[in-house]
Amino acid sequence: MITIEKAILHVLDFHSGVTVYSEQEMDLQESIQTFLQKHIEKSLARQDAQQGSFYPDSACKVKLEAYKNGECSFVAFSQEITKHLENALLHTEDVASTDVLILDAMVDEQRKLILFKCNNHVGYVHQIHQTEQGVQNEIINHYAIMPNLSQRMDEFAIIDMSTLQITLVAKKYPMEGSSVQLLPEIVLECSTQPSQKEALKSLEKTTAEVAESFGQDGVAAAAAAKNYVAEHMEISNELDLKRAGEEVFKDQPAMQADYNRRIEEQGFDQPVQMDQKTTLKKVAKHKLKTDTGIELAIPTDYFDNTQFVEFYNEADGTISITLKHIASIINK
Repeated sequence: MITIEKAILHVLDFHSGVTVYSEQEMDLQESIQTFLQKHIEKSLARQDAQQGSFYPDSACKVKLEAYKNGECSFVAFSQEITKHLENALLHTEDVASTDVLILDAMVDEQRKLILFKCNNHVGYVHQIHQTEQGVQNEIINHYAIMPNLSQRMDEFAIIDMSTLQITLVAKKYPMEGSSVQLLPEIVLECSTQPSQKEALKSLEKTTAEVAESFGQDGVAAAAAAKNYVAEHMEISNELDLKRAGEEVFKDQPAMQADYNRRIEEQGFDQPVQMDQKTTLKKVAKHKLKTDTGIELAIPTDYFDNTQFVEFYNEADGTISITLKHIASIINK
């Protein structure tokens, strides 16, 4: 259950050169509550969200604790955080107008501080003119369209007010010749861990690359990695990429060492918390596309079962795939 206790909206309109900081909280009508609740739900379900922790000397952490302890009002706190974000955006090479929503909410009886960064999108809306000849309806471009309920927030940070742990999605911005994630690196000043999406992608890609570098089948290695995840997620919500590599490259110490080195370079030295239901759905099938344009979606647990699927290396260097024991075929 999600309950919005407080909410405020600040407007950073770099398109017109006008920034407007609200001096009052939003009136939380039912439609606004629904809009915010839906976006909180969608954000918490994001597989590309990273987990973060404040640095000990984080200025944002100090401000947050002052607000939490009642030493600073919600409005003043939100203005400080948004001003920090505005200053950071002004130093980027591609400044986009944005709306900043800051919420104090209860999510399943846990208090959360939420920041939504909504880049302004161009949309088409109607406009009604009263002319001397009568009413004239037109279609115009509008430069401040917020994401609707079927879309996602561009960037966000959800902070647990008890543990101060952070869940966030942040984009990179060009700044002074480098690429910077503004939310974690400048505004929040926190460390980040790889996301669930990054963990799965890295596992599949790295196992394939290691196998191929040792002259083995990269497709089979990636499928074996997915199969490990499918089995492991039935009993745990943590994915240890090093342990996965040990299973995929069992009895192959040189390949394990190469895999571990690559995984550590990517920052996966600790297990990653996963959403079991979503992860199992993602690894249920292994999709293949051949250079001839043929696409296959093979259940992961069938991939290395020669009773159903078999791969052959032909004498001319090509690969043949045989599908077996098919009772019927359905057009889709």
